Amino acid sequence: MVPSAFVAEAAIPPELFSFLRALKRNNDRDWFNANKQRYIDEVRDPLCRFVELVGPKLREIHPGVIADSRPNGGSMFRIYRDTRFSKDKTPYKTSAALSFPMAPKTQPAPGFYLGLEPGRATVACGLYHPPNDVLGRLRAAIADDPGAWKKASRIGLFEDDPKLVRPPRGFDAEHPAIEDLKRKSFTARTVLDEKEACAKDFPTRFVKICRRYRPFAVFLCEGIGL
Repeated sequence: MVPSAFVAEAAIPPELFSFLRALKRNNDRDWFNANKQRYIDEVRDPLCRFVELVGPKLREIHPGVIADSRPNGGSMFRIYRDTRFSKDKTPYKTSAALSFPMAPKTQPAPGFYLGLEPGRATVACGLYHPPNDVLGRLRAAIADDPGAWKKASRIGLFEDDPKLVRPPRGFDAEHPAIEDLKRKSFTARTVLDEKEACAKDFPTRFVKICRRYRPFAVFLCEGIGL
């Protein structure tokens, strides 16, 4: 049983969602700079605590999980948007996210993920848009042992992950896992509403969902050679 102190300290505050709503209405540098301390108090610091406290629980699920609670360069995604190649020049993301990869950032790896936006929270696990060599190794692992893949992926994969129109080169179009072999990303997701994300038991629930994804994560890790 998870200690109550863990739940209390790692809880997601309702103010986080309030801030994101306000930012969506006022997505400009003047407003953000005037509310920078509010961002720190209501979004950044609570999520850094979440990472710090949840990290050891995730490493019990998979020892390779990296949970870095630093406010910059760690598990927390930057609030600043990269607008260099986008028509949308709004400077800030109106969502917050955490990533818990199973290997250092220098190599592609599966991981756990938490995304927060007004109205909902998304808990996910998987491998998103890996480079071609990694994708090829994973496809080969699926093709070689479709039974193990079926067992690992029975948690249900995200249907909107991008796919090839035709079977990938070198793979049998009649293979029993051909629809999954066409995938360019391999993710599973659980969507909760904002009320559930702000509930006191959310940190525990997040860890339980990640634990349910463990066989999927293990197959992905082994499939790409981690």
